[in-house]
Amino acid sequence: MKYFGTDGIRQKADDFTPEFLFKIARGLVDYAGDTVKVLIGGDTRESSEWIIRDLEIAFEILGIEFSTLDVLPTPGINYCFYNMGFDFAVDVTASHNPYTDNGIKIFERGKTSGMKLSEEGCNAIEAELDKGPFFYDPGHGTFHESLHEDALDLYKSHLKNYLGKTNFKGLKIGMDCANGATSVVNKTIFEELGATVELINADASYGTGINHNCGSTHLEQLQDLVKSHALDFGVAFDGDGDRCLLVSHDGEIVDGDEIIAILANHLKLDKIAITVMANQGLLNWAKDNKIHAEITAVGDSNVAAAMREKDIKIGGEQSGHIILPGEATGDGMLTALMISKVVAETKKSLKELASIMTKFPQIILNMEATPEQKAALKEKEEAKKLLLEFNEKLESVDGRLLVRPSGTENLIRITMWGDNEETITKLANELKTKLGEVL
Repeated sequence: MKYFGTDGIRQKADDFTPEFLFKIARGLVDYAGDTVKVLIGGDTRESSEWIIRDLEIAFEILGIEFSTLDVLPTPGINYCFYNMGFDFAVDVTASHNPYTDNGIKIFERGKTSGMKLSEEGCNAIEAELDKGPFFYDPGHGTFHESLHEDALDLYKSHLKNYLGKTNFKGLKIGMDCANGATSVVNKTIFEELGATVELINADASYGTGINHNCGSTHLEQLQDLVKSHALDFGVAFDGDGDRCLLVSHDGEIVDGDEIIAILANHLKLDKIAITVMANQGLLNWAKDNKIHAEITAVGDSNVAAAMREKDIKIGGEQSGHIILPGEATGDGMLTALMISKVVAETKKSLKELASIMTKFPQIILNMEATPEQKAALKEKEEAKKLLLEFNEKLESVDGRLLVRPSGTENLIRITMWGDNEETITKLANELKTKLGEVL
């Protein structure tokens, strides 16, 4: 698709003009009809405020019933639109990207929960976006009261009900909200359950601080906090709160692969859904414990689809997108709460829980690439031969290679695994240089 990537539409914030947003709204109406109800929300980046407002005006002009809930984590928006009786949710967020970017995620009603917009719906919006320019006067629109407080209460109730009876008394947790959407929830539920929480980067106002040297993409602040305050562990969210990464008491990162292993082991599950980006150590752990690992393409929507089709209760990505039993999408806050529950109930440290799997050395390199170069990666014979050559080189270190164009950024990602870190680091950098020359 031209506009939709692996996680909705994502681009520079300034590219979301009133006309562009009107076309998105009109494409959604083309797909679903003009009697639908739409709920609009987003994250804390400064552009989210005016993009949400322009979407309100667009839907008002189109005669569509809508409401707004302002800032709420993506999984909260997904949960609330479905349970508040709306047909669609439009989520304004660029997740872990810097504040200068923004994006649109759209959810529609499934049989039992909200799910990402179908391919048919995406195609309808793309068709509108490809139409030529036209005169569009957005005007000012009518003020609509926000449903933020009602939605926040509903989402928090869902989180607490999911946990069931539990007690976090004695736990000392560090929390980095990335100045993003989880800032509106922050430490409240953890403290209600008895934990002591040291909170950083929890500015919930619209601005430029989202993901800036903080959150799940910049763990240094959280690592320092956990070690300097002698905390049990730390949790860091991304900008829209659909994923999290963890830090053990000694500052070691616990990623999504390890979180899946911890939770699948604790819940005694015999199947997991993971992507091609999963660490070889998780695959080895699953094999050793007779757990079926269903491997999908990158993207939490692909994981969710596999879970539905194969009746798999848990799945996710190394980046921290974890889809828990009964949930429709990744939820960083719920994942952090569930890990806290496991730590509290087992009386084991996060480091001890994560030690059930042994991670292989892994290196990820990002190479800047134009859309044409990303396409050439799959089409150019010289590029295909180069990848085959490096796959053969990796056999000596029991290695594995994945090279793929990013679905959200102008990058090609090179990922290598192997049992010798020095060797794969050297090979990955060599491949990056040669691939740049070929493309």
